[in-house]
Amino acid sequence: MLRQNISSGSPYEERIGFSRAVRIGNMIAVSGTAPIDSNGATVYRGDLYNQTKYCLGIIEKAIKEAGGRMVDVIRTRVLLTDITNWREAGKAHAEYFSDIKPAISIYGVNKLIGDDWLVEVEAYCYVKE
Repeated sequence: MLRQNISSGSPYEERIGFSRAVRIGNMIAVSGTAPIDSNGATVYRGDLYNQTKYCLGIIEKAIKEAGGRMVDVIRTRVLLTDITNWREAGKAHAEYFSDIKPAISIYGVNKLIGDDWLVEVEAYCYVKE
């Protein structure tokens, strides 16, 4: 099957050796997506809700570039540095997925790569062809 790699321009892509998303056949996998702009600067410092929305916006762009749509998302993972604030991330997630209702897991983690990243989000899609 043909493999399609999608880049978001994140400076971490080259340093770590990954693609923002990869599509093979009907499947699209979107890497852990952090709240950073194309220069690697953290956006919405201290604001979990807006960081989560920003991550989901990056994910949506990658999915569209890979030929999918948000309604194709079947699973998401949300990693939080403070699990007690899960409601803020959940609120942002619901704004994208309240009608789609993918499977979701929300995890509390000790730390993410960026000291000021409060969240990282992954997504998986199944695209009908």
